Amino acid sequence: MCGIAGLIDFSKSTNSEQLSQIAKNMGVAQSTRGPDGSGQWADPKSGIGLDHRRLAIIDLTDEAVQPMISRSGRFVTSYNGEIYNYPDLRGQLEKATEFQGWRGHSDTEVMLEAIEQWGFEKALKSFSGMFAIALWDRDERKLFLARDRMGEKPLYYSTQNNTFLFGSELKALMACESFEKEVDRNSLSSYLRYHYVPAPRTIFKNVHCLMPGTWLNVSQDGTVSDPAEYWSLLDSAREAESKIFTAPDDAIIETLEDLLLKVVEREMISDVPLGAFLSGGIDSSLIVALMQQCALAPVKTFTIGFDDEAYNEAHDAKLVAQHIGTEHTELYVSPKDALEIIPSIPQIWDQPFSDASQIPTHLVSRMTREHVTVALSGDGGDELFAGYNRHFRGCSLWKQLERFPASLRSIMAKAILGISPTDLDEIVDVLKPIIPERLRMRLPGQKLHKLANVMDAESASEYYSALTSNWLNPETIVMSGREIVSPFQNYSRQPSTKNLTAWMQFMDAATYLPDDILTKVDRAAMAISLETRAPFLDHEIVEFSQRLPMHLRMQNGQGKHALREILYKHVPKNLIERPKMGFGIPIGDWLRGPLREWAEELLSPERMADDGYFNGRTVQKAWREHLSGTKDNQHRIWNILMFQSWMDHWDIS
Repeated sequence: MCGIAGLIDFSKSTNSEQLSQIAKNMGVAQSTRGPDGSGQWADPKSGIGLDHRRLAIIDLTDEAVQPMISRSGRFVTSYNGEIYNYPDLRGQLEKATEFQGWRGHSDTEVMLEAIEQWGFEKALKSFSGMFAIALWDRDERKLFLARDRMGEKPLYYSTQNNTFLFGSELKALMACESFEKEVDRNSLSSYLRYHYVPAPRTIFKNVHCLMPGTWLNVSQDGTVSDPAEYWSLLDSAREAESKIFTAPDDAIIETLEDLLLKVVEREMISDVPLGAFLSGGIDSSLIVALMQQCALAPVKTFTIGFDDEAYNEAHDAKLVAQHIGTEHTELYVSPKDALEIIPSIPQIWDQPFSDASQIPTHLVSRMTREHVTVALSGDGGDELFAGYNRHFRGCSLWKQLERFPASLRSIMAKAILGISPTDLDEIVDVLKPIIPERLRMRLPGQKLHKLANVMDAESASEYYSALTSNWLNPETIVMSGREIVSPFQNYSRQPSTKNLTAWMQFMDAATYLPDDILTKVDRAAMAISLETRAPFLDHEIVEFSQRLPMHLRMQNGQGKHALREILYKHVPKNLIERPKMGFGIPIGDWLRGPLREWAEELLSPERMADDGYFNGRTVQKAWREHLSGTKDNQHRIWNILMFQSWMDHWDIS
């Protein structure tokens, strides 16, 4: 895993040394992505400069250094990621009559040879892995950019001042002196709703995020093609609708287990120390169990814990680790440790991002990097196998809610919101003895308030939107902002399934997964040069998961049934069957306590008026409600604070 960046000066007025220096400056801005080496390549006749920051994982020799030139000399690449099936591709390529031998054993060299022999798009379709690729074709004088199928690796691009810019992170583009940092207020509205900016938009005008599973090309005359799909989650979902598995359950689960084992073993290939995140939940526990099955020595596993039991998974993870037999490391972090991360957030996430689990994610990554260079994770398990509460409880609740008129539901919502989250927690605690265990939940007051915010939805899609929203009406908060519909909110870009759970799973995998989960993990880990890998996101597993019958996704009010059945072979039920915890922190309490002074300054009416982005009255009302405890507005307030903090860090006017 690395960092890539580059530019094309369409005027061709920049010499080789200048092109290399600009590209180098872009690379320096994201240097934590690749601390093991750097390189530049430039061609002033075409106006192109490339930079590469290397995190050496496979083939640690100089034969794997980038930018790398293909065997024929036609192609030059700066590439980020891993192509896990490169040994198989290497074998296929060696059978070609024109093959002349390898310089090293890197996946980069195999990637270039595949493009030489098969062409760019066909080669992309053959790759299993995570990647962001920049490829310069010296014959056609075109730049090709591509991103992996599920969006594990990021790639941003923009044309400004007669120059095309691209990079793994926005900070690479911002390193160019001519880069225009103009906030897109429409993107800001979307950010307030989701706590991330949905791709392909970014927080800046005229700057784009390349969508997962797509590629584009840039000609030296300034023509930038529209992104084209080489693989589509939507097409895969639509095809799966008519190919749901009908075999016996045991056979389906066994096939899934074999596939997962193959993928996990393939993703354990590394020339540097490797381990795994372990939370003790279904997804990470299964990945670790399969890793241990493949390994010759105890797998290194890592967990962080908190003294606040409402947020602490360390004890559960330790029990799972002991049972599987891993070499387990845990670190208990204090509120002080977590709070110290906050000033660095805008540097790590270089466009506004306010999923508060970014803090523990960075902390566990930092601790893990002290021991290994690569860590496998369970990311993707929730989206693909129906693991979120909204997939089972949420869908069941909607079936009940839609029986009642919206007006009656609105009255019920107001009644719930009339009771503070703290008081609701106390009421639920009193009723706990008569509440079935499968219906019990952590932080019930927070969840009941969230329920109240979605109760008056008039359709299933509106219900889902409310479930996944922070601010329900962000256009009333952002001055002159107007929400833009993301590609997957367009019904022509959605599967036709009538099953609400399957529809929600698709929407989560298409938007929430790449733009929140994978963005969070990539930045948190790459900020300290840790490569993360997510076996669930192999496209074979994605396509398999879409064909699972619903009863293998959900049973008895629980999601991820197929994964549970596999995990039960490795870990006793009593170690993993507990309410889903997530990966959170008590940000709401901190905002009323140690973070209050910092927050007051960023949320002050004077600051709001000077900046001119937000309706200060609305923000102040939400802040007062949170301080008083009448409403739990922690995520909404954190949303605003992360934007304000980002503005200060990057000197945005």
